[in-house]
Amino acid sequence: MHKMIIAASVAAVLTATPALAKNIVETAQGAGNFGTLLAAAKAAGLADALANGENLTVFAPTDEAFAKLPAGTVENLLKPENKDKLAAILSYHVLPRILTSNQLPAGPIHVRTLKSEGDRTLAIAKSGGVTVDDANVIAADIKTDNGVIHVIDSVMLPSS
Repeated sequence: MHKMIIAASVAAVLTATPALAKNIVETAQGAGNFGTLLAAAKAAGLADALANGENLTVFAPTDEAFAKLPAGTVENLLKPENKDKLAAILSYHVLPRILTSNQLPAGPIHVRTLKSEGDRTLAIAKSGGVTVDDANVIAADIKTDNGVIHVIDSVMLPSS
């Protein structure tokens, strides 16, 4: 029930946008529950790419999703010496193309992430709800002027 309330409030905030188009960063800022994601994107040097890139799909963890990580993880990742590791984690949440929920087949698919190195792919499955790796999509298909946002309930960590 708690997830449904969060999903409904996130969807309401994100879809209640004015007529002016907003990019991914502006849309996330307006929602008010992506502060950690936005701070991490800025620290990793990826905020401009999310604001100015084209045809992106972002699986956006909420502040609550970041809070589920072990204590001290976020603070440690935000340190300048961990910029590359943080960028790798965040780029794992971004696809270099638009992928909406109605484009997903019934079975699982694997999609290459932004800045894929080797075989960096996400496993996306659609049965009842949509899952991405081990994260659940709690609000889908939030359109921005440069892509689409899918809100997820966990931070996805690429396998080493």
